[in-house]
Amino acid sequence: MADGHHGDDHIVYQRGYHGGLGVLLDGRRLSPVQRRIAHYLSEHLDEAIFLSSVELAERAGVSQPSVTRFATALGFAGYPELRQALRPLVLGNGAEAPQENLLRGAVDSEIRNLVAVRERLAAFPLRELGEALAATEPLPVLGLRVSCGLATTFAYYARRIHPDVRLLTHGGSELSDGLHAARRAGAEWLVAVVLPRYPREALQALEYAAKLGLRVAAITDKPGLPAEVVLDAPVGDRLVFDSHAAPLALAMALVEAMADAAPLRTQARLEEYERMAEENGTFLPGDPA
Repeated sequence: MADGHHGDDHIVYQRGYHGGLGVLLDGRRLSPVQRRIAHYLSEHLDEAIFLSSVELAERAGVSQPSVTRFATALGFAGYPELRQALRPLVLGNGAEAPQENLLRGAVDSEIRNLVAVRERLAAFPLRELGEALAATEPLPVLGLRVSCGLATTFAYYARRIHPDVRLLTHGGSELSDGLHAARRAGAEWLVAVVLPRYPREALQALEYAAKLGLRVAAITDKPGLPAEVVLDAPVGDRLVFDSHAAPLALAMALVEAMADAAPLRTQARLEEYERMAEENGTFLPGDPA
C-alpha cells in the first residue's frame, strides 16, 4: 500500500493524539496511510511499543514499508528507533513490570522467529549447499561489523570439519585481498553473513566476489540479497539491539550439512581435535563443578 506522497494527500497533523506521541507528530504533514499508523499508535500505544514493524503494519492495516517510512518521516533512522523513543511514554522510569514484559516480548518474538525457520527448513537447499561448501577449498567466510559475531561462530565450528576456513571480518583493502587470495587458492564459494544494519562495504564485497567468480551463500534476514543462495531468517528487534537466534540456528544447520557431506573427513578431524584437546588439557575434565 502506498503512502500517497502527493500534494493534497498529505494532511497536517491535528492535535488529539496521545500526549507524548502528539509532541512527535505536532505540525507533521501525514499521508492517509501514515495517519492510520498514528491513530493506531495513539489508541494502542501500550502494546504497540512491543510490536515489530511487521506486526504493527498488520495491526494498523498498512504495509511494512509504510511503517518504516512513517518512522523516517518523524525524523528517526527507522522503526526500531521510533519504538525506542515511544517506550518511555508507557514504561516510565524503570518500572520493573513493564521491563519484564519487554523482555518477555523479546523472547516470544525470537521463539516466533525460530518457528518460522523451522517451518521453512524444507525450502532451504541445506544439503546441496553443505556438499558444495564441504568440497570447496579454501572456504572464505565474511562478516563485517555486527555480522562479525555470527560469522566468527560459523567459522569456528566449520574449521573443526573443514581443512581451510578463512575468516574475513575487516573491511577495506584487506577484505579485497582476502577474497582475491581465497579465489586464487581455489575457492569456489563464499559464505557471507549480512545482518542489519547492512554495511555498504559488505554489499560491495558481494559484488567484488561475483566479479572474481565466487558463488555466494548468504546468511541474512534480507530475502532479496544478491547471492547464489540466500538463507534468510528474521532477527529479533524488540530490544535496543537486534538478537540473532534464528540466523544462528540456520548457520549451525549449515555446519551440520557440511559435516554430513563429508562423513569420513568429519569423523577423522573431530577425533584428531579431541586427541589434541586432551593432550593439551584444553578443557576442564567432566563436570566443572
